Amino acid sequence: MTATLLWHLRVLAGWLPRGGVRLLVPLAAGFEIANVASRLTAPDGCHADPPRPYRLGALETAWRNLERAGTPAELRAALTASPWGDPGGDTPWALVTGMRMAAARRTTVAVPPARRWARGRAALLTARERFVYQRSLPEPARRDAARLLGARAPEAASYQEFRERLPSTAGWVLAEIEEPGALWQAEAHWWRTVQVDGAEMLHNGRCGPRVVVGAVAVLSVDAWRVRAALGSAARGGRPWEVFDALV
Repeated sequence: MTATLLWHLRVLAGWLPRGGVRLLVPLAAGFEIANVASRLTAPDGCHADPPRPYRLGALETAWRNLERAGTPAELRAALTASPWGDPGGDTPWALVTGMRMAAARRTTVAVPPARRWARGRAALLTARERFVYQRSLPEPARRDAARLLGARAPEAASYQEFRERLPSTAGWVLAEIEEPGALWQAEAHWWRTVQVDGAEMLHNGRCGPRVVVGAVAVLSVDAWRVRAALGSAARGGRPWEVFDALV
């Protein structure tokens, strides 16, 4: 499903007027992150053959340079020299976490209709790293988080304090999540919000950036739901309340 989504985005990019692709590149950043993640050594040290990378075409940020990197240190150097910026380390965790936060930062700057989603995503990423995995963000990711969430939120000592310090532009995603263990519900809420916002952009907008971003949102949510349903089926199904949260 993700490969199909990428193909649809590439087709959409081909129909946009000159300069319109700049809206899609940050929104497609997850595919480039997945390409990098697939090349990194698994935590247990195994070296299974990675899957074939996504073919990004005009939607790539720096993949051709990243693909040539032979080591994590070279990956970090290639990222630092690109619009991604320095992830703050060359461990698999630092590389991927830095890219994910950078994707939120880049989306906020380049795609105004998606700023609310990007800030919500940054809040989710920060909360998960700080209060589920008990890890401090790499320094560049921490700086990006401060730009997106305000300087005080990323420094919070507890999850409750983190929620209280978030601005409304990001805090909406955690508004009803009382503890870090329920962040999966916030993830589902984030996707439902993207769907509602995207559908509104499509129905009420005219030709312009909002319609493009709305189309990407609706296509992305459809792909996420199908992938979630297939994953659930492969594991023998999940409790109804979990499925309800997804849909």
